Amino acid sequence: MPLMIATYDLLALCAAACWASGSLLAVTPVRHLGAFAFTRWRMLLVAAMLWSVSLITGSWHTLSWDAAGPLAASGMVGIFIGDTALFGAMQRLGPRRASVLFATHAAFCAALGFLVLGERMGLQAALGGALTIAGVMSAILLGRRKGEEQHAWEVDHGSLKVGIALGLLAAMGQAASTLIAKPVMSAQTGGMAVDPIAASAVRVSLACAAHYAILWMGVGAARAHQPPTTRVLLQTALNGFVGMGLGMTFILMALQKGDVGMVAILSSVSPVLVLPLLWWQLGRAPTWGSWLGAGLTVAGTALILMR
Repeated sequence: MPLMIATYDLLALCAAACWASGSLLAVTPVRHLGAFAFTRWRMLLVAAMLWSVSLITGSWHTLSWDAAGPLAASGMVGIFIGDTALFGAMQRLGPRRASVLFATHAAFCAALGFLVLGERMGLQAALGGALTIAGVMSAILLGRRKGEEQHAWEVDHGSLKVGIALGLLAAMGQAASTLIAKPVMSAQTGGMAVDPIAASAVRVSLACAAHYAILWMGVGAARAHQPPTTRVLLQTALNGFVGMGLGMTFILMALQKGDVGMVAILSSVSPVLVLPLLWWQLGRAPTWGSWLGAGLTVAGTALILMR
């Protein structure tokens, strides 16, 4: 059977690549600023980028009041809650273990797509999805060697239980956010679909406003652990551009045509894509478990793409 890659499948895989790169770019600034302050700076910088593009291209004209409400809700759940929880988990567990927990959003999305939107998968696609999720989990859970925990990215910072809870909360937030955004992105008003960049700008802006509201209310956790430096802000801006500006926009573009479950499963391969980046950063080749997981992920992804 020929390998026919639909555009929305490719977009979901591009989002996974962006998230993989973004997760490593986040480690240093998130531990410098703290999860809340990092997310707040990240969203402010990304919102400025997205609105600039929307104003220059005129894509903001595709927004409507009917679309704004669901997009705002999607941003609050997926970015304000989900992203903050994800970086809180990363701050405590490091990128590898936080990625394992976040990858469960694919299973949550598939279940919600079935229960709420009535999405159905064929047997081949379901098998491919199961292999992909199993591969992602295997690659990360079995991807550690003795002594690797000594690396700064692998050392626990704070409560392990809290880190796990935050990782699962991030996954559920991402799943719910995707479900909320799907009807808006797949609908057309007056023959015109909502532009993904303008939609991303709305989602980020509302979540950013909520973060600043918490800061102005005097919540201690919202304050930065250390004052931001120029280097940290540049790292934060680059992370935001790659992981949120590009990654999130690719996901919204994929949702215009793709099913929630399939888009989520394909975008969940980001932890496997992180492996070669960790190899480069840590100077250690992937373990046999990593290769096994990567193989399962590739096989599962191929089954999905050939459906």
